[in-house]
Order: sequence, then C-alpha cells, then structure tokens
Amino acid sequence: MGQTQQTENAEEIDVKALQDMYKKFVTECPSGVLFLHEFKRFFGVDPTGEASDYAENMFRAFDSNGDNTIDFLEFVAALNLVFRGDMEHKLRWSFKVYDKDSNGYVDKDELRSIINSIYCANKGTKTDTNESHLTVDDAVERILKAVDSDGDGCINMEEFIRGAQQDPWVLNMLKLDINPSLWILDKRRKSAHF
Repeated sequence: MGQTQQTENAEEIDVKALQDMYKKFVTECPSGVLFLHEFKRFFGVDPTGEASDYAENMFRAFDSNGDNTIDFLEFVAALNLVFRGDMEHKLRWSFKVYDKDSNGYVDKDELRSIINSIYCANKGTKTDTNESHLTVDDAVERILKAVDSDGDGCINMEEFIRGAQQDPWVLNMLKLDINPSLWILDKRRKSAHF
C-alpha cells in the first residue's frame, strides 16, 4: 500500500515536470517551434559548454521529421517516451541520439563522440558514468566488442538493442541517453533563468 502511494507521488512529480515544461515551451516558443539555440536555452545549456554536444544530439533525436525544429507534438511525444516508454522504445530513441548522421548505423566516431559528451556532461555529478574509471576510448572499445556482433565496426539498431539487453554494463552506459529527464531536470535546477 505504501509502495502504491510512492508510485502515485512519482507520477505526480512527472506530471508537474511536464506541466512546467509545457508552460516554459509556450513562453519561450510562442511560434510553436523550438530551434536548437532555443532548445539549449530552454534547458539551461551553455551553447559552448561541455553539455552542448549532448544537447545537440538530444535535439536531433527529438526532431522526428528532420526539419531542424521541434514542434510541441514532437516535444510531447519525446517526453512521453522518455517518461513512460518501455525499454525497447527507449533504446530505439537512444539509438537515434547515437546515430548522428542518421544512416542507420553507429560507427566508432559517433559512439566516441556521444560517450565523450556524456562523460563531460556528467563529470562531477551523481550520475558520473566514469565510475569504472574507463577512458572514453576504453568504453567505446568495450561497447563495440559487446555489441558489434558481425564485427563490421558499426552498430545497427538490432545489435544496439540486443547488446544493451544482454549486457548490464552496456545497458548502463547506453541508458544515460535513454532517460535524459534526470539530466534535463538537473540542468534546469542549475540554470539561473528557469
């Protein structure tokens, strides 16, 4: 019974966060679309700071129609997935974050870029991913070894999902992109203008 009450409270927090984000979206984007520079400002990300690359990859993943803007429907759909989606859907969204050129594969450079962005964005936070003290290159090699089942040096979506589901360490590395809500909320708390 106490557990049910905790779950309800957690959902209320999520709803409150969504309501706050809606209000902020309407205030910041009366035109109904969000551009990359506005997206960064919206979440309190320094345009040239360590979290900038990570924010750009999140923006690209939210922009489902590829028009370089996020309308409210894309925004809500992405947040719904982030807050309520099942693991496979979150992994599919995460894959889009990693696949920077949208060619259907994550190559070593894309993987290195995202892992580096995540390391930089989380440096010194409670969600610091460098707990195992692996360098970015070591983490990339370990992920490729665990996930790239055909050995071609690229990870397709099926390998990405299967690898994450089979290896808890890989899932832990990839799930940082699966639930950016904690990152978003942390950035909002640190932002002086939210």
